[in-house]
Amino acid sequence: MAREVAALLPLLLLVSVGMADQESDRIRELPGQPPNVGFSQYSGYVTVNPARGRALFYWLVEAAPAAGPIAPLVLWLNGGPGCSSVGYGASEEVGPFRIRPDGKTLYLNPNSWNKAANLLFLESPAGVGFSYSNTSSDLYTAGDAKTALDAYAFLVNWLERFPQYKYREFYIAGESYAGHYVPQLAKLIYEKSKGIQNPIMNLKGFVVGNAVTDDYNDYLGTFEYWWSHGLISDSTYRNLKATCIFDSSEHPSPECVKNLNLASSEEGNIDPYSLYTKPCNNSASLKLGLGGRYPWLSRAYDPCTERYANVYYNLPEVQMALHANTTGIQYPWKTCSDIVGSYWADSPKSMLPIYQELIAAGIRIWVFSGDTDAVVPVTATRYSIKALKLPTLMNWYPWLEDGVKFTKD
Repeated sequence: MAREVAALLPLLLLVSVGMADQESDRIRELPGQPPNVGFSQYSGYVTVNPARGRALFYWLVEAAPAAGPIAPLVLWLNGGPGCSSVGYGASEEVGPFRIRPDGKTLYLNPNSWNKAANLLFLESPAGVGFSYSNTSSDLYTAGDAKTALDAYAFLVNWLERFPQYKYREFYIAGESYAGHYVPQLAKLIYEKSKGIQNPIMNLKGFVVGNAVTDDYNDYLGTFEYWWSHGLISDSTYRNLKATCIFDSSEHPSPECVKNLNLASSEEGNIDPYSLYTKPCNNSASLKLGLGGRYPWLSRAYDPCTERYANVYYNLPEVQMALHANTTGIQYPWKTCSDIVGSYWADSPKSMLPIYQELIAAGIRIWVFSGDTDAVVPVTATRYSIKALKLPTLMNWYPWLEDGVKFTKD
């Protein structure tokens, strides 16, 4: 008996150390937070490369009590590359709070995903948001492979701090260029877990929205979307298809870039992420002859939320509450890094081979797409899914709201 107790002591010590670190990351209250928030939050840093001083910032929003005691864990990643999951995913998309225009106060998001799951937002790679590296060259050599490896190292170390999430049902989610991050991290986790009967990272599937997936199909679908929505001329549409879609180099050719710039000038001053709403500057009507917002979208979307985030997350009291910027980063927090995305080192042309591998392995994948996003539009998503040549198990049907379940009658 004494030997059994002695054998347990190191394990108990590790758990107690992890729980102590966890408690030190607890968010007591965010500045401007609404009253009666009924869920716990944690945030802080996890070192992913001690030798180079790389540490990634996370924000955990635990599930609301109604979700139950064993709600799944969802890791949320934003793309760019170089954009913040705190600024976008947490504050504009699936997180529990929205920032008011004053940049100082918050209000609850009625559609937060933490009603069903524990949400783990990760600012990745180093140099994005509050995440940092003490080796400045890391900011100029980021890429898909390093991002996946660092995210995996983060999860391994984070689970030691939060052991209650070991073996929990785990999903990875994200949008835009996270269409690269998510499947590559999922593949890495799958490979590391092969042969393990009860893996600590209990990966069940991944979710991506308006996701960068496959260069050929993304270009084809994007140019078609721009043309079919009257954003570009017939001649520019033809030139884009001729110079960009069949380009075999790793980066767009000068002719392709020239035509992309021409397309941008033809599109004019619009919000490309929400075609039928005004851009943030509110100084110009849409170039589509719509004269501004559609009535049913008048309260659904605020194109200026990035501005509010840039104010809120640079407030000293907010950073203190989040246990962020503890090393005195020499640049302000921004929704997207000026450096990281500009010096991206590697970006595979297609994620479809990873989809095929993980589908065969039984990993569940959900791909969704909003139909007013002109950056990675629904046509690009449809072409990429079609390229997988999967059988259709259920025919197209409308999804309904207002209490009606999203299932076929």
